[in-house]
Amino acid sequence: MSEAGFALDPRLAADTRPVASLPLCDVRLMNDARYPWLILVPRRAGLVEITDLHADEQAVLWQEVNRAAAALRAAAPFDKLNLGALGNIVRQLHVHVVARVEGDAAWPGPVWGHGHAAARGDNETRVLIAALQRQLANPERA
Repeated sequence: MSEAGFALDPRLAADTRPVASLPLCDVRLMNDARYPWLILVPRRAGLVEITDLHADEQAVLWQEVNRAAAALRAAAPFDKLNLGALGNIVRQLHVHVVARVEGDAAWPGPVWGHGHAAARGDNETRVLIAALQRQLANPERA
């Protein structure tokens, strides 16, 4: 599959900030200060489910999820990692990689549908994105 015709869902664009582009996915930071939360979006048009990807691209997706999780752990250590590809509201295929710490705003429940997002300050966003970019730039480290 190619990137032709790919466009980021406007809701994902509004709720996230760009971090990096990996071979398959764009990595974006959710604008919610309550949780360090990455969204990976494969740059393929029309995808809804992980199973819509070819088997080789599914493998790349999971490699990139692992890479994003490692970068997140280095930039914002966590107690538990939550992964999800729900798509009930935003149908475009995207994978959530959420760093959770015991006692966070939704602990021990899921983050989805819990309270309202708390905007992260511009400086805090820049610092976190820079840390994530440093980690993602070095595949051996992330």
